[in-house]
Amino acid sequence: MSKKVYFLADAHLGSLFHTNTIDAERKLCRWLDFVKQDASAIYLLGDIFDYWFEYKHVVPKGFTRLLGKLAEVTDAGVEVHFFIGNHDIWLTDYLTKECGMILHFEPLTTDIQGKIFFLAHGDGLGDESWSFHLLRKIFHSKFLRKCFSAIHPRWTIPLAHAWSNSSRENGGVQPYLGEEREYLILFAKKKLIASPDINYFVFGHRHILLDLPIAEQVHVIMLGDWITFFSYAVFDGEMVKLEHFESV
Repeated sequence: MSKKVYFLADAHLGSLFHTNTIDAERKLCRWLDFVKQDASAIYLLGDIFDYWFEYKHVVPKGFTRLLGKLAEVTDAGVEVHFFIGNHDIWLTDYLTKECGMILHFEPLTTDIQGKIFFLAHGDGLGDESWSFHLLRKIFHSKFLRKCFSAIHPRWTIPLAHAWSNSSRENGGVQPYLGEEREYLILFAKKKLIASPDINYFVFGHRHILLDLPIAEQVHVIMLGDWITFFSYAVFDGEMVKLEHFESV
């Protein structure tokens, strides 16, 4: 059986925007059971959790099904790569030690079976808005993270979920803006000038499904999400294809 590589992003487990977040988690576990049969690697490209913050001795309540399943998959010898998103920035080493995953805090350019992939969640790439960059600077500040960790979780966790749900209610996820306005596409085109050997740019973050050729043998892939689409991408050694998982 030929080995495949799988990509998934934006599960946002714990978000109120899931009809039932436990059902979404169970479905993600079924997907992991499905793909581990022929996977050489799985790339989780950010915002798998709607909120994740690792204190020195404490991690958030919940997600036991997923964390156990991820440990099972890595114990079976499948590489699982976990990229931080803008909702699950605050990782240290828990997911590595307990689940065996490989953590990525920056975009990654890597050779996969002879094709060059640029992999990233997507936040902060090409978006020039000052408000976004201010928030990103705040969220990535080590000093502010330390201050935040001094506050009891009974306050921080409800605040984080309220912030996340409020941003969506206020139109936080925009529909597809078109090739000439999507900042991740513009970023990819600019990056391709400096790195013309890249074959695939794979992003999460935007919650849209897209497979767009931007040059000969160069595609921008946007992975959709695990809220509306229950979508993922698979690379079979020749091409990347977007797929939907089971409808129920």
